[in-house]
Amino acid sequence: MSQRLGARAVLSGSVLLLVAAFAVGAVSGAYAISPSQLWNVLTSLGQGVSNPSPEHLVFLNIRLPRLVLGVAAGAGLGMAGTLMQGLFRNPLADPGLIGISSGAALAAGVTIVLGAWLWPVLPRTLGSWTLVLMAFGGGFAVTLLIYGLSRSEGGTRMALMLLAGIAINALAGAGLGLLSVMATDEQLRSLQFWLLGSLGGARWSAVLLVSAAVLLACWAAASLASPLNAIALGEAQAALLGVDVEHIKRRAVVITAVAVGAVTATTGIIGFIGLIAPHWVRMVAGPDHRVVLPASALLGAALVLAADTVARTVMAPAELPLGVLTAFIGVPMFLLMLRHFRGRI
Repeated sequence: MSQRLGARAVLSGSVLLLVAAFAVGAVSGAYAISPSQLWNVLTSLGQGVSNPSPEHLVFLNIRLPRLVLGVAAGAGLGMAGTLMQGLFRNPLADPGLIGISSGAALAAGVTIVLGAWLWPVLPRTLGSWTLVLMAFGGGFAVTLLIYGLSRSEGGTRMALMLLAGIAINALAGAGLGLLSVMATDEQLRSLQFWLLGSLGGARWSAVLLVSAAVLLACWAAASLASPLNAIALGEAQAALLGVDVEHIKRRAVVITAVAVGAVTATTGIIGFIGLIAPHWVRMVAGPDHRVVLPASALLGAALVLAADTVARTVMAPAELPLGVLTAFIGVPMFLLMLRHFRGRI
């Protein structure tokens, strides 16, 4: 795209898209809420309604936590995708390359299928948090493993990280396939949540925890914008400009692991958001990470909300898995991007 938009226009447009996606998601669903009813619910907040209406209960207890979780999930995935594309200096990079999602899904699968045998005490101690914490720990552990495998001669080689990520992701996929064969019907249904992704399990305690993790990660990622701009020129040139390239790589990997690990532990695998959101932002704003990072987070949040709204309305009252819908959108986009950038890969 030859004509670039300014930073203010891109950020303002991303905010407007997010607000529009949030508003449409708030009124859409198996129980439709009209805009006037939604306005009445919003204006009554904090007034202590003694006899709440059905739309009041549906919005506050079911729809609002789902919407907030969608914002946090999309922002975390969009921001993480920008970091990975900046590190790999490749617009086709994705947070899944460093194994966070597959590691979290594998740990969740082991907990669902074998947890009662391997660690029977944990459910009694942690309750419903057992699965979330195990998934987060699994994603973080796999990321550290891939990062360790990519270390060579005192530095981190991104090509080795890519190859290690491909191998570990394949191994995690095989492990999930084996667990699917071993699982009972009830366990298999639980596994589908992690493999296909959904915002349906949103509850306020988990939503607030994920939102805090994503906010912290986005705040930490903001300081990497200028170093990533330097790394885009090449690691040697960035080092000449005074950038501690290895330190930036470690920070980016940890930030990505925290954000994507927290999101995946709560929603399951939601693919392609971290790939297409930064790409669309770069098409209209250029490569400056000071713009791409916040705009990708906002656009990622809008994309997840829009996809979730379609997922829960297109086959109502049944719900289409969110990961399936993002894959249907993301795979054609990825192929178009691959065709566009094939000369640079």
